[in-house]
Amino acid sequence: NDVFCNRELKMDGVKAVGFDMDYTLAQYKEPAFDQLAFDGAKAKLVYNMGYPKEVLEFEYDHRYWARGLIIDTQRGNFLKIDRHKYVRVAHHGFDRMSSTTRKLLYSRTFNKVMSFSEKSFVNMDTLFQFVDAHLFASLINLKDKGEYEFLDFKTYEEIYKQIRECVDLCHRDGVIKDVVHSDPEKYIVQDKGLIPMLRRYKEAGVKVFLLTNSYWEYTSTAMNYLYHGKCLSDEDQKKNEWLELFDLVIVGSCKPAYMLDPYLNLFRVNPQNGSLRNTDGVYEIDALGPNGAAKFLDKGKTFQGGNWLHLQAMLEIEAGEEILYVGDHLYSDVLRSKRTLGWRSAFIMPELEEEMRTFAEKLPILRKITGLRKLREEIDNFGEDVRRANDFSDADSLTTLQKLTTEDAMIKAKLSDLADQWHSSFHPVWGAMFNAGYQDSRFAFYVQNYACVYTSKATNLGLASNAKSFRTSLEMLPHD
Repeated sequence: NDVFCNRELKMDGVKAVGFDMDYTLAQYKEPAFDQLAFDGAKAKLVYNMGYPKEVLEFEYDHRYWARGLIIDTQRGNFLKIDRHKYVRVAHHGFDRMSSTTRKLLYSRTFNKVMSFSEKSFVNMDTLFQFVDAHLFASLINLKDKGEYEFLDFKTYEEIYKQIRECVDLCHRDGVIKDVVHSDPEKYIVQDKGLIPMLRRYKEAGVKVFLLTNSYWEYTSTAMNYLYHGKCLSDEDQKKNEWLELFDLVIVGSCKPAYMLDPYLNLFRVNPQNGSLRNTDGVYEIDALGPNGAAKFLDKGKTFQGGNWLHLQAMLEIEAGEEILYVGDHLYSDVLRSKRTLGWRSAFIMPELEEEMRTFAEKLPILRKITGLRKLREEIDNFGEDVRRANDFSDADSLTTLQKLTTEDAMIKAKLSDLADQWHSSFHPVWGAMFNAGYQDSRFAFYVQNYACVYTSKATNLGLASNAKSFRTSLEMLPHD
């Protein structure tokens, strides 16, 4: 239930709290939910795009993947890198890459510095991307067999783009939403703390908004289930009683463009049937004069699209730091909202709970690693003292240095074994989510720098009062 703080956050200075829906307010049951997209995308690849029918035999395993990886779509590789952009683990499809090949492809040289920001690199920042990754890795291995002429003429990058199209289409057509609508209990996790949290914010005078990329029909299905805890008839669903929890609801927001493009149009959504109507956005609010935002929202508080200017005008917010946005997507929810708009940010990581449990359970291994690394440092320092004192000429000194080298090699081998044990305890393929080797992972670096607070589920925030101040722990450098 803990909320962890990277940057001090005083809740009494927050005037509006916003939430993403998917994997934030609505947590999904795995692998059932992902399986819908995986099966739907397989069918589209085969029947719409002409891929070999062997694709239909692919089996999904969400446990193979971890958040924070980078997909090299040009080479068909999956990478885990540290905060310094050094590639620690690399796979081609499902096959682990040798250290030699990995360094050949991704090590820095005087004329090549990997930034991993080119379009061919895709950050796996959200749980939604596990389906894309599994399909891509499966097709990489299938293509590499060289048995399918259809795949021989496609680059890895083309394959990834077509996977992305198919998975995205599954989220837009009825492949996912129709199935979830008919049986939401099978796919959506019910959180009893959700409604009390949202009501507590409103009672404290904090404005509450929903900002999601999902469109109205699916949003209505998911939120109705979270509100009522059961599947509703079509007639009862149209009542959308869950809307009483929010001051403002924006669907189809197209994040991260929502936070970047001031020219995106805002449409009103009719909650009865999902139909859209044009608005004049900020200009219409200004034209209504005093209390223009309230008058504008009196006509309806459900919208599609728009941009952050509309949102801040409707909420009557002048400074970005008065908004706290809660989301699960490190890039479009957290990084963009904070870096571009100055919003305060809360990052939701369902995996955090298991990560912390494993950390506590395997702490003795980490203590051994820490002790051996310190011992290596002491051996290095002693070796330096010997070299300075004898200028490499004394026979006894050379013998001592040789012994130190042998001892260091033995410790290094032990460390390698312990590090493998440590990382495999978290994930058998990718290791600890927040570490890459002995360094912080790039994922940890972004969480630390862009999430004001982070926690395992959104309702943990509801356990804190509106007078709560989240404070950081003391930051230390190696010399401290």
